[in-house]
Amino acid sequence: EESLWAGHQFDNNNPTSLKNLKKIRQALFDGEVVNAEAMAEKHMLGKPERVRSNQTLGDLNIDYSYKSKLSYYNRRYPNTYKRVLNLHNGVATSEFKIRRTTAIQRVFSSAVDDVIVVKINFSNPSAVSFKLSRGINLPSSEDQIEPFNPSNYLNVDRWSKYNDSTFKIDYSHQENGVHYSGQVIDIANEKEGPGGEHMRYAAILRVHTTDGNVQTVSNDYGAKINITDATEVVLVFNGETDYNIEKLNFDHSIDPLEVAQQKITKVSQKDYSQIFRAHDQDHRSLFERVDIKIGKDEFRDLATDQRLALIQNNDSKDSGLIGLYYQFGRYLLMGSSRSPGKLPANLQGIWNDLFKAPWNSDFHANINLQMNYWPAEITHLHETLSPLVNFMKQLTVPGAATAKKMYGANGWTMHHLTDPFGKTGVMDGIHGITPLNGAWMTFPLFRHYEYTQDLDYLREDAYPTIKGAVEFVLDYLVRSPEGYLVSSPSVSPENHYFDPNTRQKVELSYAPTVDKQIIEMLFDIFIKSANLLRQDKKMVAKVKSVYKKLPPYRLTKYGTIQEWIKDFEEFEPGHRHISHLLGVYPFGTINPNQPKLFEAAKKTVVRRLANGGGHTGWSRAWIIGLYARFFDAEKAVENLYALLKKSTLKNLFDNHPPFQIDGNFGGTAAINEMLIQSNNNQIHLLPALPNEWPEGYLKGVRVKGACTVGFNWKSGRPENFKITSDKGGHFIVKFLDKKIPVYLTSGQTIELEGKVFY
Repeated sequence: EESLWAGHQFDNNNPTSLKNLKKIRQALFDGEVVNAEAMAEKHMLGKPERVRSNQTLGDLNIDYSYKSKLSYYNRRYPNTYKRVLNLHNGVATSEFKIRRTTAIQRVFSSAVDDVIVVKINFSNPSAVSFKLSRGINLPSSEDQIEPFNPSNYLNVDRWSKYNDSTFKIDYSHQENGVHYSGQVIDIANEKEGPGGEHMRYAAILRVHTTDGNVQTVSNDYGAKINITDATEVVLVFNGETDYNIEKLNFDHSIDPLEVAQQKITKVSQKDYSQIFRAHDQDHRSLFERVDIKIGKDEFRDLATDQRLALIQNNDSKDSGLIGLYYQFGRYLLMGSSRSPGKLPANLQGIWNDLFKAPWNSDFHANINLQMNYWPAEITHLHETLSPLVNFMKQLTVPGAATAKKMYGANGWTMHHLTDPFGKTGVMDGIHGITPLNGAWMTFPLFRHYEYTQDLDYLREDAYPTIKGAVEFVLDYLVRSPEGYLVSSPSVSPENHYFDPNTRQKVELSYAPTVDKQIIEMLFDIFIKSANLLRQDKKMVAKVKSVYKKLPPYRLTKYGTIQEWIKDFEEFEPGHRHISHLLGVYPFGTINPNQPKLFEAAKKTVVRRLANGGGHTGWSRAWIIGLYARFFDAEKAVENLYALLKKSTLKNLFDNHPPFQIDGNFGGTAAINEMLIQSNNNQIHLLPALPNEWPEGYLKGVRVKGACTVGFNWKSGRPENFKITSDKGGHFIVKFLDKKIPVYLTSGQTIELEGKVFY
């Protein structure tokens, strides 16, 4: 359940920020960075400065050794075990033998009915037990449930040191199922804020059998369903909270147990085949829009973990696994960000199994949340953007309070992270002083318009958020000693430099290059949007005037793009963030039309990698995308294999470490960038195709201008190309130096033969 969090809504803006803002800015302009940071730490960091964590709803343990006389060792390790996840229909199947009985377990999560369904078939009448609780479950006897053991449930590493939440819970059982309901109890502390009885939650597990006997039990530690002499069992599960996204808070007028019961009752009126058919149709309608094949896929008969092991241990090449990785990223985005879900995908998507998650499974807006949605439009999953669009719309309310209270500005803003309760003040430390992250978050909002050409969406959903971000930037910018309009104070996300006066490691600065790129992107999309909607002419004129007063790009002594306003010495030349290259990817504002800057960007990546960059999964995915934009196919695929080799877990989850989902989404988007790119009505085929991918196909992806395209390639050249336009338009299809003009009307499909690309 994505919406179960510790914490609650309150204003975390530092009340002394605004009256000290000029002093902090002046200290930065005077080169007194250490003093500026000391003031910023006191007067800008949030009160409190941390958010609380996303939480797991609980655990369902399935005990196939129930009533078994086998030894504990044999009970834990059934033979002939096989597990398969079918990406096309979203069903996870496990098959194994216990003695002479074959068990087949099928699990899927239905977006249609908002339930998780488990179906188990036995070849002979068998016994099985299900335990539902909010703790790690250990083997237990048929009628006893062990006490909750926190040491088995909490992450005991560095993430748990701020774990100051507990819960109360009531378990119950009925004739055909079990349930629990409870409430998160936060303990007050200086770092994470006020305590109290906060979010409420509930979970229901309903059982359906065609034969056999059912027994249900519960006590203070959990609830169990024990089944004997059954050949088929179907479980239906739903979990709910009282979170209300329209309020950015829990809402005690919502009864989560009642909501869960209503959904379970409704779905119980259907049989398994009806539930599955609805799920299957819904899932395939999204997933099967896109098909991909890269190379000959000669290892397709091996298990996925075996294929990955060949890459990680033997430096094998497996282009087929890259195609699977691409589709797995799409599958994960479908599973973590669409209706009936309320919230965007967090740092772990939705797959957090802890009370205290790494980085709290929060919404990091200094690359991670943005990267989560890089594949959304291009891989034909525009529905997955809806939770993000709505969340950003809600954030503009607390974001407006932050803009006014901290900076005396109109509009709205947010900093480097937030939670479901809409915290928009500065969190975590000096590196949280990123006042332009709200502006950065407008990029995926406008991108949706570019890929759909939906003016109603632009007018109603995106433009107010974009305009509010522009209003903030216009008020926030300040004139620098060099005569430019600059952001101040700010940081280049999570990176440090040596203060030239004290040689201390510092972060705070004015006019980091990332801010210039964000502002230019924001101004560009605002001008385009306002012109399309025929609104705000005076504001457009002001934006154009301010645009001319932004600082220019500068190069370092190494010939790389300067990360800060001055050529400071980097504390960590191989830092994971490459924020000063947002203009290359994904923004596209630095491109071959600026050859000197484009070459400097290439040198920037080379220097980052030479000093150990790309050591996190998401950073490596970003680098792949950058090399795709550089049209450097061999470097792109080299880093793609580095992503698989160094930053991918056995189940293909990205490994930061630990697991963090943005690398999966960034990797999928980067593979797409290697095969097709679109901008300014130009569709570029195979812009970064490595030699080891001589043949393949990509079908059903989207390009800017609201078109769906597909093509095959062989011997490194397109064999055909198909384009269908939603709205009509004029496009240029490009391969190498060949450019073919295409004119389409609304709904029209045109196919090109491969010979036109020779």
